[in-house]
Amino acid sequence: MSIEINLLPWREQQRARRSRRFYLALAAMAVLGGAGGLGMAHFYDMAVSAQQQRNAHVQARMQQLDGDIRSIREYEAIRERMIGQVQVFSDLQQGRSQTVRVFRDLTLSLVDGVHYTQLSRQGDQLRLSGRAESNHRVSEQMRSLAAAPSFSEPVLSEVEADGGGERRRFSLGVVQLTEGAQGAENAEAGDES
Repeated sequence: MSIEINLLPWREQQRARRSRRFYLALAAMAVLGGAGGLGMAHFYDMAVSAQQQRNAHVQARMQQLDGDIRSIREYEAIRERMIGQVQVFSDLQQGRSQTVRVFRDLTLSLVDGVHYTQLSRQGDQLRLSGRAESNHRVSEQMRSLAAAPSFSEPVLSEVEADGGGERRRFSLGVVQLTEGAQGAENAEAGDES
């Protein structure tokens, strides 16, 4: 006689248990995967939010620096304007003493028998018109102007008789020397002697 063992219910129970474990594991993995996905999404959202905050901070700082750069450029423009004004003031201040020196040297260089009728100035160029008793007096006046420290060599542009006598009307030009040019001219004169 043979014994028959029916293993089917046991196998089916085991298969059912395995299926349940498989589905539980599958459900657990799905829940775990979903939770992990949500966690990663939340992490990336936080990272993106933090980066956006950093970007906003950088943008705000850049705008502030742009404003600072504009302010610096405005200050540089103001500085350049002020330097220009200081230069104008120093030129005017220097020009005051040069004007006094020019008039002093003009009066000191004036020889007897000569008088000026007109004086005009364009930049450093002086135009002098006047009357002299003779051609010799005009020559003396030119030598006297050339010896003055404020002027370069004069250039005679015109001499004509005034009325019919010995009197002469003359016109000449001379360049006014600045203080730096006078110092250089004096140094050259010292080197030559």
